[in-house]
Amino acid sequence: MSAVEKRSVTIRGHRTSYSLEKPFYDDLVAIAATRKLTLAALVAEVDETRPRDTNLSSALRLHVLEWAKRGTSSLS
Repeated sequence: MSAVEKRSVTIRGHRTSYSLEKPFYDDLVAIAATRKLTLAALVAEVDETRPRDTNLSSALRLHVLEWAKRGTSSLS
């Protein structure tokens, strides 16, 4: 199992962090590239649409999972 890595990002002018395993992070980067977004823009989008009772890390994992289930990407 891949170790969880903590990463920081600035969203709407404030710094926040999230923790993801490398495979989730790699897929998130690939999704951002496919959608021609910066990683920070994608994280901000997920942050804006997540339920308030869901933490950002979980919301990012669920976003990657939903993207993969739709089959709309060429994630490795």
